[in-house]
Amino acid sequence: MLTEGTTAPDFVLPADGGGEVTLSDYWGKKVVLYFYPKDNTSGCTQEACDFRDGYGALIAAGAAVLGVSPDSVRSHDGFKLKFKLPFALLSDADHRVAEMYGAWGEKSMYGKKYMGIIRSTFIIDEQGVIIKVFPKVTVKGHVQEILKLLSG
Repeated sequence: MLTEGTTAPDFVLPADGGGEVTLSDYWGKKVVLYFYPKDNTSGCTQEACDFRDGYGALIAAGAAVLGVSPDSVRSHDGFKLKFKLPFALLSDADHRVAEMYGAWGEKSMYGKKYMGIIRSTFIIDEQGVIIKVFPKVTVKGHVQEILKLLSG
């Protein structure tokens, strides 16, 4: 996983609504880049809705929010519409970006091991430097942790 103080790797990914997002287009403002496993699952829905509910405060703190999962743009479109998410959801279908950030790795469920997204969040400053890494995120209270950090 990338560490604090390193430059965030730039990327271009397809986004909900059919466009593309380039991370470096956000330089000049803080970015909350969060990786989540799957649209419309309980933990991921809760996390996305928490970001939605805290969105005004995150914007007021000078931050943009970008969600990344391996789901398709079509899936993201439905997820975003269903839960009225005001931020971009990016499709990392080949998990290339998740791998660059160290957010892709071995997981275990019911004793079975498999590869998947490790729920994690990276706070990136205005110059593109990672200032905080939240590895293996616990959803409950996560957005409040981020807001506390940003309002420092």
